[in-house]
Amino acid sequence: MDLHDEAKAAQDAARGEIQSCSSLEDVDAVRIKYLGRKGEITFLLRKLGKVPPEQRKEVGGLLNEIKVEIGSLIESRKQDLKQQKYASGASAEALDVTLPGRTFKRGRFNPTLKMMDDLVQIFVGMGFSSVEGPEIETEYNNFDALNFPPWHPSRDDHDSFYVGDGYVLRTHTSPAQIRVMKSQPPPVRVVVPGRCHRRDTPDASHLMSFYQIEGLYVDFDVSMADLKGTLAAIAHEIFGEQTRIRFRPHYFPFTEPSTELDISCLVCEGKGCRLCKHSGWLEVLGCGMVHPNVFEHVGYDPRKVTGFAFGMGVERIATLKLGIGDIRLLYENDIRLLSQF
Repeated sequence: MDLHDEAKAAQDAARGEIQSCSSLEDVDAVRIKYLGRKGEITFLLRKLGKVPPEQRKEVGGLLNEIKVEIGSLIESRKQDLKQQKYASGASAEALDVTLPGRTFKRGRFNPTLKMMDDLVQIFVGMGFSSVEGPEIETEYNNFDALNFPPWHPSRDDHDSFYVGDGYVLRTHTSPAQIRVMKSQPPPVRVVVPGRCHRRDTPDASHLMSFYQIEGLYVDFDVSMADLKGTLAAIAHEIFGEQTRIRFRPHYFPFTEPSTELDISCLVCEGKGCRLCKHSGWLEVLGCGMVHPNVFEHVGYDPRKVTGFAFGMGVERIATLKLGIGDIRLLYENDIRLLSQF
Protein backbone atom coordinates (compact mmCIF):
# COMPACT_ATOMS: atom_id res chain seq x y z
CA MET A 1 0.00 0.00 0.00
CA ASP A 2 1.52 3.32 -1.05
CA LEU A 3 1.38 6.55 1.00
CA HIS A 4 -1.68 7.81 -0.92
CA ASP A 5 -3.65 4.69 0.00
CA GLU A 6 -2.47 4.82 3.64
CA ALA A 7 -3.66 8.40 3.88
CA LYS A 8 -7.09 7.50 2.52
CA ALA A 9 -7.38 4.56 4.91
CA ALA A 10 -6.44 6.76 7.88
CA GLN A 11 -8.98 9.37 6.76
CA ASP A 12 -11.83 6.83 6.62
CA ALA A 13 -10.86 5.33 9.98
CA ALA A 14 -10.70 8.76 11.65
CA ARG A 15 -14.10 9.74 10.30
CA GLY A 16 -15.69 6.62 11.77
CA GLU A 17 -13.98 6.92 15.14
CA ILE A 18 -14.85 10.60 15.51
CA GLN A 19 -18.49 9.95 14.76
CA SER A 20 -18.64 7.12 17.30
CA CYS A 21 -17.18 9.22 20.14
CA SER A 22 -19.62 9.51 23.06
CA SER A 23 -17.65 11.84 25.33
CA LEU A 24 -15.18 14.71 25.18
CA GLU A 25 -12.53 12.36 26.53
CA ASP A 26 -13.09 10.01 23.57
CA VAL A 27 -12.74 12.91 21.13
CA ASP A 28 -9.49 14.00 22.73
CA ALA A 29 -8.14 10.45 22.47
CA VAL A 30 -8.92 10.40 18.73
CA ARG A 31 -7.20 13.76 18.28
CA ILE A 32 -4.04 12.44 19.90
CA LYS A 33 -4.22 9.21 17.89
CA TYR A 34 -4.29 10.97 14.54
CA LEU A 35 -2.96 14.51 15.05
CA GLY A 36 -0.67 14.18 18.05
CA ARG A 37 3.13 14.29 17.81
CA LYS A 38 3.14 10.53 17.40
CA GLY A 39 -0.21 10.39 15.60
CA GLU A 40 -0.89 8.55 12.35
CA ILE A 41 -1.26 11.63 10.13
CA THR A 42 1.91 13.12 11.64
CA PHE A 43 3.71 9.83 10.92
CA LEU A 44 2.51 9.84 7.28
CA LEU A 45 3.69 13.45 6.82
CA ARG A 46 7.16 12.38 7.96
CA LYS A 47 7.18 9.65 5.27
CA LEU A 48 6.49 12.24 2.57
CA GLY A 49 10.20 12.52 1.82
CA LYS A 50 10.23 8.94 0.48
CA VAL A 51 7.54 9.66 -2.12
CA PRO A 52 8.80 10.16 -5.71
CA PRO A 53 9.24 13.88 -6.48
CA GLU A 54 6.57 13.88 -9.17
CA GLN A 55 3.94 12.54 -6.66
CA ARG A 56 5.09 14.44 -3.60
CA LYS A 57 3.01 17.57 -4.24
CA GLU A 58 -0.18 15.61 -4.79
CA VAL A 59 0.29 13.33 -1.77
CA GLY A 60 1.43 16.24 0.45
CA GLY A 61 -1.64 18.24 -0.48
CA LEU A 62 -3.86 15.25 0.27
CA LEU A 63 -2.30 14.74 3.72
CA ASN A 64 -2.77 18.41 4.60
CA GLU A 65 -6.40 18.29 3.50
CA ILE A 66 -6.94 15.17 5.62
CA LYS A 67 -5.27 16.82 8.62
CA VAL A 68 -7.50 19.90 8.32
CA GLU A 69 -10.61 17.78 7.84
CA ILE A 70 -9.90 15.61 10.90
CA GLY A 71 -9.29 18.73 13.00
CA SER A 72 -12.55 20.25 11.80
CA LEU A 73 -14.50 17.02 12.48
CA ILE A 74 -13.02 16.84 15.99
CA GLU A 75 -14.09 20.41 16.84
CA SER A 76 -17.54 19.81 15.40
CA ARG A 77 -17.96 16.62 17.42
CA LYS A 78 -16.87 18.47 20.58
CA GLN A 79 -19.52 21.11 20.06
CA ASP A 80 -22.19 18.46 19.46
CA LEU A 81 -21.30 16.61 22.65
CA LYS A 82 -21.26 19.85 24.66
CA GLN A 83 -24.69 20.75 23.32
CA GLN A 84 -26.03 17.30 24.16
CA LYS A 85 -24.63 17.57 27.69
CA TYR A 86 -26.21 21.01 28.16
CA ALA A 87 -29.56 19.80 26.79
CA SER A 88 -29.61 16.75 29.06
CA GLY A 89 -28.71 18.90 32.07
CA ALA A 90 -31.41 21.44 31.24
CA SER A 91 -33.91 18.63 30.87
CA ALA A 92 -32.95 17.21 34.25
CA GLU A 93 -33.42 20.64 35.85
CA ALA A 94 -36.73 21.35 34.14
CA LEU A 95 -39.45 22.72 36.39
CA ASP A 96 -41.73 20.09 37.85
CA VAL A 97 -44.95 21.92 38.69
CA THR A 98 -46.13 19.00 40.81
CA LEU A 99 -43.37 19.55 43.38
CA PRO A 100 -44.19 21.56 46.54
CA GLY A 101 -42.97 25.15 46.56
CA ARG A 102 -39.65 26.09 48.09
CA THR A 103 -39.50 28.56 50.93
CA PHE A 104 -36.68 31.09 51.05
CA LYS A 105 -35.11 32.28 54.28
CA ARG A 106 -35.89 35.91 54.91
CA GLY A 107 -33.21 38.31 56.04
CA ARG A 108 -33.38 39.95 59.44
CA PHE A 109 -32.44 43.35 60.73
CA ASN A 110 -29.72 43.32 63.33
CA PRO A 111 -31.48 43.78 66.69
CA THR A 112 -29.42 46.92 67.37
CA LEU A 113 -30.49 48.68 64.17
CA LYS A 114 -34.08 47.51 64.57
CA MET A 115 -34.16 48.86 68.12
CA MET A 116 -32.66 52.17 66.99
CA ASP A 117 -35.33 52.55 64.30
CA ASP A 118 -38.06 51.74 66.83
CA LEU A 119 -36.69 54.29 69.30
CA VAL A 120 -36.46 57.01 66.68
CA GLN A 121 -40.08 56.37 65.68
CA ILE A 122 -41.16 56.72 69.32
CA PHE A 123 -39.37 60.06 69.63
CA VAL A 124 -40.72 61.31 66.31
CA GLY A 125 -44.21 60.44 67.53
CA MET A 126 -43.57 62.67 70.56
CA GLY A 127 -42.63 65.65 68.40
CA PHE A 128 -38.85 65.24 68.19
CA SER A 129 -36.96 65.56 64.90
CA SER A 130 -34.19 63.10 64.03
CA VAL A 131 -30.87 64.66 63.02
CA GLU A 132 -27.39 63.28 62.37
CA GLY A 133 -23.84 64.49 62.83
CA PRO A 134 -20.33 63.45 61.72
CA GLU A 135 -18.50 60.64 63.50
CA ILE A 136 -15.23 62.59 63.32
CA GLU A 137 -15.80 65.65 65.49
CA THR A 138 -13.81 68.61 66.71
CA GLU A 139 -12.58 68.45 70.29
CA TYR A 140 -14.46 71.69 70.86
CA ASN A 141 -17.87 70.23 69.93
CA ASN A 142 -17.19 66.90 71.61
CA PHE A 143 -15.76 68.25 74.88
CA ASP A 144 -15.35 72.02 75.33
CA ALA A 145 -18.82 73.10 74.21
CA LEU A 146 -20.32 70.39 76.42
CA ASN A 147 -18.58 71.76 79.51
CA PHE A 148 -15.93 69.05 79.86
CA PRO A 149 -13.07 70.55 81.90
CA PRO A 150 -9.50 70.15 80.53
CA TRP A 151 -8.65 67.62 83.24
CA HIS A 152 -11.66 65.35 82.61
CA PRO A 153 -10.47 61.71 82.20
CA SER A 154 -12.62 61.12 79.10
CA ARG A 155 -10.33 63.53 77.20
CA ASP A 156 -7.27 61.32 77.75
CA ASP A 157 -5.81 59.20 74.97
CA HIS A 158 -6.63 56.01 76.84
CA ASP A 159 -10.35 56.92 76.81
CA SER A 160 -10.88 58.52 73.37
CA PHE A 161 -9.68 57.98 69.79
CA TYR A 162 -7.90 61.06 68.46
CA VAL A 163 -7.55 61.19 64.66
CA GLY A 164 -5.57 64.39 64.19
CA ASP A 165 -4.89 67.82 65.57
CA GLY A 166 -8.12 68.96 67.20
CA TYR A 167 -10.27 66.04 65.98
CA VAL A 168 -11.60 62.95 67.71
CA LEU A 169 -13.95 60.05 66.97
CA ARG A 170 -17.02 61.26 68.79
CA THR A 171 -17.52 59.64 72.17
CA HIS A 172 -21.25 60.44 72.19
CA THR A 173 -23.77 61.95 69.77
CA SER A 174 -24.18 65.12 71.86
CA PRO A 175 -21.87 67.17 69.55
CA ALA A 176 -24.68 67.13 66.99
CA GLN A 177 -26.83 68.94 69.55
CA ILE A 178 -24.22 71.69 69.69
CA ARG A 179 -24.35 71.95 65.90
CA VAL A 180 -28.16 72.16 65.93
CA MET A 181 -28.31 74.85 68.62
CA LYS A 182 -25.70 76.92 66.79
CA SER A 183 -27.75 76.74 63.60
CA GLN A 184 -31.16 77.79 64.97
CA PRO A 185 -32.81 79.67 67.84
CA PRO A 186 -35.08 77.94 70.39
CA PRO A 187 -37.29 75.98 70.50
CA VAL A 188 -35.21 72.88 69.74
CA ARG A 189 -36.55 69.35 70.03
CA VAL A 190 -34.23 66.76 68.43
CA VAL A 191 -32.89 63.24 68.85
CA VAL A 192 -29.52 62.20 67.44
CA PRO A 193 -28.98 58.50 66.64
CA GLY A 194 -25.53 57.36 65.58
CA ARG A 195 -22.35 55.40 66.19
CA CYS A 196 -19.88 56.42 68.90
CA HIS A 197 -16.38 55.26 69.80
CA ARG A 198 -14.54 54.88 73.10
CA ARG A 199 -11.44 53.04 74.23
CA ASP A 200 -13.36 50.50 76.30
CA THR A 201 -12.33 46.89 76.74
CA PRO A 202 -15.10 44.80 75.14
CA ASP A 203 -17.00 42.67 77.62
CA ALA A 204 -20.55 41.54 78.26
CA SER A 205 -21.75 45.14 78.70
CA HIS A 206 -19.19 47.31 76.83
CA LEU A 207 -18.02 47.80 73.25
CA MET A 208 -15.46 50.10 71.65
CA SER A 209 -17.89 51.02 68.86
CA PHE A 210 -21.55 51.30 69.75
CA TYR A 211 -24.78 53.18 68.98
CA GLN A 212 -26.39 55.92 71.04
CA ILE A 213 -29.47 58.07 70.85
CA GLU A 214 -29.23 61.50 72.46
CA GLY A 215 -32.21 63.75 72.97
CA LEU A 216 -32.46 67.50 73.50
CA TYR A 217 -35.40 69.78 74.25
CA VAL A 218 -34.81 73.53 74.69
CA ASP A 219 -37.46 76.19 75.08
CA PHE A 220 -38.38 79.09 77.38
CA ASP A 221 -40.14 77.17 80.18
CA VAL A 222 -38.71 73.63 80.19
CA SER A 223 -38.54 72.08 83.66
CA MET A 224 -37.37 68.92 85.37
CA ALA A 225 -40.99 67.82 85.40
CA ASP A 226 -40.98 67.87 81.58
CA LEU A 227 -37.87 65.68 81.61
CA LYS A 228 -39.38 63.17 84.01
CA GLY A 229 -42.67 63.02 82.14
CA THR A 230 -41.00 62.54 78.77
CA LEU A 231 -38.66 59.79 79.94
CA ALA A 232 -41.40 58.02 81.87
CA ALA A 233 -43.52 57.91 78.72
CA ILE A 234 -40.54 56.58 76.72
CA ALA A 235 -39.74 53.88 79.31
CA HIS A 236 -43.35 52.69 79.37
CA GLU A 237 -43.51 52.68 75.57
CA ILE A 238 -40.36 50.54 75.32
CA PHE A 239 -40.69 48.21 78.30
CA GLY A 240 -44.41 48.21 79.03
CA GLU A 241 -46.82 50.11 81.24
CA GLN A 242 -46.14 47.82 84.19
CA THR A 243 -42.51 48.98 84.37
CA ARG A 244 -41.63 51.12 87.37
CA ILE A 245 -39.03 53.87 87.06
CA ARG A 246 -36.83 55.89 89.36
CA PHE A 247 -34.37 58.77 88.99
CA ARG A 248 -31.03 58.72 90.83
CA PRO A 249 -28.73 61.75 91.26
CA HIS A 250 -25.62 61.54 89.11
CA TYR A 251 -22.97 63.74 87.48
CA PHE A 252 -22.53 64.71 83.84
CA PRO A 253 -20.50 67.78 82.79
CA PHE A 254 -23.16 69.02 80.38
CA THR A 255 -26.23 68.82 82.66
CA GLU A 256 -27.09 70.26 86.06
CA PRO A 257 -28.82 68.72 87.88
CA SER A 258 -27.95 65.30 86.42
CA THR A 259 -29.73 62.02 87.02
CA GLU A 260 -29.80 58.43 85.80
CA LEU A 261 -33.02 56.63 84.96
CA ASP A 262 -33.54 53.08 86.26
CA ILE A 263 -36.36 50.68 85.51
CA SER A 264 -37.62 47.79 87.60
CA CYS A 265 -35.86 44.57 86.66
CA LEU A 266 -37.54 42.88 83.71
CA VAL A 267 -36.71 39.41 85.03
CA CYS A 268 -37.50 39.52 88.74
CA GLU A 269 -39.85 42.54 88.60
CA GLY A 270 -37.94 44.26 91.38
CA LYS A 271 -37.51 41.29 93.71
CA GLY A 272 -33.79 40.88 93.10
CA CYS A 273 -31.86 38.54 90.80
CA ARG A 274 -28.46 38.08 89.14
CA LEU A 275 -29.37 40.39 86.24
CA CYS A 276 -30.07 43.37 88.49
CA LYS A 277 -27.38 42.31 90.99
CA HIS A 278 -30.16 41.75 93.53
CA SER A 279 -31.02 45.45 93.57
CA GLY A 280 -34.33 45.11 91.74
CA TRP A 281 -33.36 47.93 89.33
CA LEU A 282 -31.65 48.22 85.93
CA GLU A 283 -29.81 51.33 84.73
CA VAL A 284 -31.16 52.54 81.37
CA LEU A 285 -29.96 56.06 80.55
CA GLY A 286 -28.44 59.31 81.76
CA CYS A 287 -30.21 62.65 81.66
CA GLY A 288 -30.48 66.10 83.22
CA MET A 289 -31.15 69.78 82.69
CA VAL A 290 -28.81 71.40 80.20
CA HIS A 291 -25.93 73.18 81.96
CA PRO A 292 -25.96 77.00 81.56
CA ASN A 293 -22.35 76.87 80.30
CA VAL A 294 -23.49 74.78 77.33
CA PHE A 295 -26.06 77.44 76.41
CA GLU A 296 -23.39 80.12 76.56
CA HIS A 297 -21.17 78.13 74.15
CA VAL A 298 -23.93 78.06 71.53
CA GLY A 299 -25.07 81.67 72.00
CA TYR A 300 -28.26 81.01 74.00
CA ASP A 301 -29.08 83.15 77.01
CA PRO A 302 -29.28 80.74 80.02
CA ARG A 303 -31.36 83.36 81.88
CA LYS A 304 -34.11 83.03 79.28
CA VAL A 305 -34.05 79.44 78.04
CA THR A 306 -33.93 76.09 79.77
CA GLY A 307 -33.81 72.57 78.45
CA PHE A 308 -33.17 68.94 79.17
CA ALA A 309 -30.95 66.32 77.52
CA PHE A 310 -30.77 62.54 77.75
CA GLY A 311 -28.68 59.79 76.19
CA MET A 312 -29.09 56.03 75.96
CA GLY A 313 -27.04 53.18 74.55
CA VAL A 314 -29.06 51.39 71.88
CA GLU A 315 -27.34 48.06 72.49
CA ARG A 316 -28.11 48.41 76.21
CA ILE A 317 -31.81 48.90 75.47
CA ALA A 318 -31.80 46.01 72.98
CA THR A 319 -30.21 43.53 75.39
CA LEU A 320 -32.65 44.46 78.16
CA LYS A 321 -35.69 44.43 75.90
CA LEU A 322 -34.80 41.15 74.13
CA GLY A 323 -33.27 39.32 77.07
CA ILE A 324 -29.78 38.97 75.55
CA GLY A 325 -27.20 38.38 78.25
CA ASP A 326 -24.05 39.50 76.39
CA ILE A 327 -23.90 42.68 74.30
CA ARG A 328 -21.21 41.14 72.06
CA LEU A 329 -23.73 38.62 70.73
CA LEU A 330 -25.40 41.44 68.80
CA TYR A 331 -22.41 41.64 66.45
CA GLU A 332 -21.42 38.00 65.98
CA ASN A 333 -23.96 37.58 63.14
CA ASP A 334 -25.04 34.19 64.48
CA ILE A 335 -28.12 33.30 62.43
CA ARG A 336 -29.45 31.28 65.37
CA LEU A 337 -29.67 34.47 67.40
CA LEU A 338 -30.79 36.83 64.64
CA SER A 339 -33.57 34.51 63.47
CA GLN A 340 -35.30 34.91 66.84
CA PHE A 341 -36.07 38.59 66.28
